[in-house]
Amino acid sequence: MSSKIQGARQRARGEITSAIKDEARRHLANEGASRLSLRAVARELGMVSSALYRYFPSRDDLLTALITDAYDAVGAAAEAALAEAESVGDSHLVRWRAVCRAVRAWGLEHPHEYALIYGSPVPGYAAPPTTTQPASRVGLALLTVLRDAHASGALREPGRSAAAPDVVLKDTERLVGELGVRLPAAVAAEAVAAWSQLFGLVSFELFGQFTNVVAARDAFFDHAVERLADQVGLRR
Repeated sequence: MSSKIQGARQRARGEITSAIKDEARRHLANEGASRLSLRAVARELGMVSSALYRYFPSRDDLLTALITDAYDAVGAAAEAALAEAESVGDSHLVRWRAVCRAVRAWGLEHPHEYALIYGSPVPGYAAPPTTTQPASRVGLALLTVLRDAHASGALREPGRSAAAPDVVLKDTERLVGELGVRLPAAVAAEAVAAWSQLFGLVSFELFGQFTNVVAARDAFFDHAVERLADQVGLRR
């Protein structure tokens, strides 16, 4: 078989795979992840179910592909914002702010995909280990800001009285070791807390908890992000 024929088949497979995922995303928006059905997706695309199974053998395989894509997309948005801030020589605080804003912007633009990865778990589904690396991209972007700030002396480490308990520090020592980030465990512990609070802010906004509570959403988010920056020790 010629390489030209192989390439054409690979392109065709890629196009069909993309079409399946696009239709599945429409189902997420209309029906929710728990009601995602391979048969329904195949029907909308004019495919027989047996043909679709050659691309995604099960609903869980399709969900995993959508979850991986979503994690990669929000991670890429965070990394692009960080790279742009770095390229113009912005301060570490501004870089931190840029990453956080990029996460929020992506969530607001892709609410159903955000809900898939940060909303309620899908009954009967367990994400495989292959989703771990994509899921870590936003956290790694935040840790990169702190690593660079620490290396340049622009980071205030927590005092002993404010440091996390030893059992937490052991967890964060393991984490930074696995990620290969040179950062004190006490700072990494604060970073993990800030990372979870960042997504809590976005989730509250997307899922309606701020309704009739916070009207000035942009200003409130920026205020909260500044508080998170102070929490992790970024100097102004």
